[in-house]
Amino acid sequence: MADGTIAAGIDTRGFAARRSRSSLKRFARHRSTIALVMCAPLILLIAGLVVYPAIYAIYLSLLNRKMTEFIGLAQYAFLLHRSTFQLVIFQSCLFAITSVIFKALIGLILAHLIQNIGGKYQRLWRGLLLVTWVIPLALSTLTWWWMFDPSYSAFNWVLEAVGLKPVPWLGVGWIARICTIVVNVWYGTPFFFIMYLAALKSVPEQLYEAASIDGASAWQKLIHVTLPMMRNIISITVLFSLIVTFADFDIVRILTSGGPEDKTHVFATYAFQVGIQSGNIPMGAAVSLFMLPILAIAAFFILRGVNRRAQEIGA
Repeated sequence: MADGTIAAGIDTRGFAARRSRSSLKRFARHRSTIALVMCAPLILLIAGLVVYPAIYAIYLSLLNRKMTEFIGLAQYAFLLHRSTFQLVIFQSCLFAITSVIFKALIGLILAHLIQNIGGKYQRLWRGLLLVTWVIPLALSTLTWWWMFDPSYSAFNWVLEAVGLKPVPWLGVGWIARICTIVVNVWYGTPFFFIMYLAALKSVPEQLYEAASIDGASAWQKLIHVTLPMMRNIISITVLFSLIVTFADFDIVRILTSGGPEDKTHVFATYAFQVGIQSGNIPMGAAVSLFMLPILAIAAFFILRGVNRRAQEIGA
């Protein structure tokens, strides 16, 4: 009789446990449904503003100029054989890669300098360095254009004041390229700075103390402590900035409009010139889509490195 009572008690507890697990599963399913419903407006917005235009751009790039006939990849083959577009590919890669490298280096240096400033002065300098990022890009680029302008250039005024010859900042190919890179670096560095500063604040002080006990120098701390702890955030910021810089339009359009002799065109400005100004919408779509495989390859390798390091940390 006692054994039967014990067995009944065990069965009752088992039934209650199974019922509890079933209730939790139903609740989890219910919560996931609620989450999906809450995210639905954002999903629809992304689908309407990103996915649909991207698919439609691919469709347009496969049509002829009058958009009346399907011609497949003929637009892409035509572009690849044009010397002007080959120059656009070179300039886009030069502009994006060089700008991102300099933004990352300067941002890392500034983050270390500000990290070593204490109290209210750190907040002051942090706010001042973010001003360039807060100002609208078109407005700040117009200011740079005025400083580069051959007639009213502030830089040439300074050069002439010290007895040097004026420089045609936006009139010579390589000088104009350097000017566009400088403006992009000036505008984008604060983003890297604030991200790296946040990452630096998350590095445990115990690691630096242990390195100091082992006799590590400041350079060794940077190489063996700081950078390994910041690798993921560095990778993500570089990828994000690479995507944004490849798609940059305002700086080149306002400063040079792609000149002189098409030597500063990037994908976005050349697509605008071909697609909008020249009225060849399919070719403009093809130009804009050329950056897709470049960014896809970069994203694949960068995110694969991030995932591998995350798995190593988890293991």
